[in-house]
Amino acid sequence: MSTGSSTVSTTYLELSQDGDGAHKFYEVTVDGAVVTVRYGRIGAAGQLQTTTFPTAEKARAAAAKKVGEKVRKGYAPAVAGQRAPRSVTRRQVTSAPSTARAVAPVLWRFATGSSAFGIHVDDDHCWVGNQSGDVYTLDHDGGVLARFSLPDGVKCLVADEFWIYAGCDDGKVYDLSSKLPFAAYDISADVDIFWLDIHEGILNVSDREGRLTVIDHEDEHQWARRSQGEHAWMVRADDRAVYHGHHAGVTAYAPDGGGELWHTPTRGGVLFGWQEDDAVYAGTAHRVVQRLSKATGTVEATYSCDSAVYSCATSPGGRFVFAGDASSSVYCFDRDGTRLWKLGTGGGSALSMQYRDDRLYLVTTDGSLVCVDASETAVAAAQQGTVPVARDVKLAAALPTYAPATAAAAVATLAQAPSGAIVVECVQEAGRVRVHVVSDGYDTSWNVQFPREIREPGARYVVDALHTAAGGFYRVRGDIRRLL
Repeated sequence: MSTGSSTVSTTYLELSQDGDGAHKFYEVTVDGAVVTVRYGRIGAAGQLQTTTFPTAEKARAAAAKKVGEKVRKGYAPAVAGQRAPRSVTRRQVTSAPSTARAVAPVLWRFATGSSAFGIHVDDDHCWVGNQSGDVYTLDHDGGVLARFSLPDGVKCLVADEFWIYAGCDDGKVYDLSSKLPFAAYDISADVDIFWLDIHEGILNVSDREGRLTVIDHEDEHQWARRSQGEHAWMVRADDRAVYHGHHAGVTAYAPDGGGELWHTPTRGGVLFGWQEDDAVYAGTAHRVVQRLSKATGTVEATYSCDSAVYSCATSPGGRFVFAGDASSSVYCFDRDGTRLWKLGTGGGSALSMQYRDDRLYLVTTDGSLVCVDASETAVAAAQQGTVPVARDVKLAAALPTYAPATAAAAVATLAQAPSGAIVVECVQEAGRVRVHVVSDGYDTSWNVQFPREIREPGARYVVDALHTAAGGFYRVRGDIRRLL
């Protein structure tokens, strides 16, 4: 549909397909010699790209070309606001005061400013993502290093080797491994995302309807299954299976979509999942964490809490099992299920958690990232009433902030490739724009996982590093710059 005066005109198109299809809009506005394109998922604000042309005639011609390309792809004129946006569900949680007689030894606490679910801790950094779309990186002592500003609320943070991904309510999964975040995956509009996991470039998505959707590194749908239960808050993956937790238990599927391997009912609906090499751990609404064998699905141990379990984690190898409940308590068990301690968090219920090097990192219902000293000495002192004074972490005054690139123009440019640089090129193949390496020493037939928003046939880019991934493709590590 087009509107406007003699100098300003707007064309609004939508592509909305049934089932697992697209649910997107594309809007082109011409104002004199300036063309503004707004695009994204129906119901969202979308992303903007503005280009200035030498004359108004050239601007109108460019706009007509863009509209024609979209119409040929199936877009049609529409009225903005008539179609409903994608469905987005946030877990409805309650948090009661802890009944524990002692408070956990909290070393530091960082308030993100909004409800938060996402957490990841690696050798160097702590990551936390919140409902406002903010992802912060901190060092292990609580120093805030950087902020990523994403377009929509962060559902969860997951890692695949040293790549970090944020799954957001706009249906995109952003790669945060470089300063410039980019959308690596775009999930179908009919999928109301609950949780994500990535294994060797394969994205696994669990959703409100109890479905499991699997997408490859090229952002192409591979297979989907519907489990026996809805509200699938758990998905974990490894070489042998994808483990899908929902309100009827945990179901394991073959990684290639070949079918169900096993299904195990759990004591209560699954609210969170964790995995070790040989076992998966399901935290449930009926106050337990259950350890299931990855090979057979057999329940090997049960860890009993005093309220619904919102999160769980383990120390390496499952020697200790940790749980966070709806009553602002955190627990530690030995491998066999004996409760070793229960302590209050001092600030809400833990919605996600991760253990690393004698520390337990929690994201709580008040939107804080909390670092707990989980060493034997610190916990024993806490049980006797002696805890450190928790340090409230403050944002740095000049905190670096990074937002996703929405167009090639937003990417830094180079006049020529530095000596020894890795150069990749966008090429048109069977109706899709693929990316291949043109530098020596690489397999030029392999695809490169690359931001879809900045792929243009013939465009060349310089990348800092490429890493080989299982399945025969390359993944970018570091910054991306365009060659002029």
